[in-house]
Amino acid sequence: MTTAPPPYIVRPNTAVLTRGFDPRLSVGSARPAVFRSSTYVFSSPETAERAFDIALGRAVPEPGESVDLIYSRLSHPNAEILEDQITPLENGAEAAAVFNSGMAAISTIFLTFCRPGARFVYTTPLYGGTQHLIHQMLEPLGMIGVPVAAGNTRAMAEAIANSPDCKLVFVESPANPTLVMSDIAAAVRTAHALAEPPLVCVDNTFMGPVFQHPLTLGADLTVYSATKYLGGFSDMLGGVVLAKNRTLIDTLRGTRAILGNILQPDECWLLDSRLPTVSQRMYRQSKNAQRIAEGLAGHPKIGRLLYPSLIRDPEQRRIRDAQCAYPGGILAFELAGGKAAAYNFLRALHITKNAVSLGGVESLSCHPASTTHSEMSPDELARYGVSDALVRISVGIEDWRDLLAEYLAALEQA
Repeated sequence: MTTAPPPYIVRPNTAVLTRGFDPRLSVGSARPAVFRSSTYVFSSPETAERAFDIALGRAVPEPGESVDLIYSRLSHPNAEILEDQITPLENGAEAAAVFNSGMAAISTIFLTFCRPGARFVYTTPLYGGTQHLIHQMLEPLGMIGVPVAAGNTRAMAEAIANSPDCKLVFVESPANPTLVMSDIAAAVRTAHALAEPPLVCVDNTFMGPVFQHPLTLGADLTVYSATKYLGGFSDMLGGVVLAKNRTLIDTLRGTRAILGNILQPDECWLLDSRLPTVSQRMYRQSKNAQRIAEGLAGHPKIGRLLYPSLIRDPEQRRIRDAQCAYPGGILAFELAGGKAAAYNFLRALHITKNAVSLGGVESLSCHPASTTHSEMSPDELARYGVSDALVRISVGIEDWRDLLAEYLAALEQA
């Protein structure tokens, strides 16, 4: 479904509206239509043979070659359009692959690039689903995970250098839910200096693609839960992996075809329609969150306030300034009264809904220790700073003054 690019360079916010879509292939429709079809008619037996040769890795497409579609488990028009149009949003990306959830994308990365007996290094804490994947699936399959505390640059370098047969370095920065930042460029330098360098993958869901650009820092892969900021309205699931090396994406698509976890046409169409407003929504959410965090700073009932613009640790500030353009829309804080106070705070909210997930236009709040990160052991929760007193808030696009007033009132009840 691609069309020839214009004879001049366009910026990402323009490319996301124009790239990868030819209205002539959609009866002149100004925007992509939804193509609900499981199978596609070949233009000739020869093109069918060529399509299978390319799909099964026996051949590679020529530059500008239009290859017939085969079957929607492998690819379909809406996936191709979305993958073309999302790529320019990620600085440094050359190709993308879409999946039916963020966890589908992350699982496909591990299953593609790791194998039984191989090691992978990962930062902690992680999103609870990723943590569950590692402990409940990857480790029983014989893959060996090496955890490193987020933000500990020296420990990360030592773990990468001292993990034989390391195939992947998985960095979540900022960490969920503590917002601790890890030095992506430092991880890349250590990994790529090895004789057999592991791939470096960054879960950029919290900050990207607007506020942080891992591929420009040297990372090989960037992964997103598109359910969050990319989708933006808490009404769909999706995942995206982007890379500066097309071969990596082609390899992931091969695994995706086997697993059958491609994003469906309707969801591709829906996500594609959200891409032009990602920047506007994220800038608003970041500005709201910063104002709210500053308004809560120093409150007597808050024991620890976590937000990137309020970082005091010099090393964390250095990492932030090196790789983040804005502080983002997530904040977290610990209440002085522990778990009971956290629950009372959540009960007192009206505008902000008590729900997991993040990145939607509506504000959401949760208690990570008992929900999203409840599968971590008590020792892991303590070591990585996910306490019973911690509340995480994903700030939406409501008026920040209303949200701040609500949180101040809820703190009084906590």
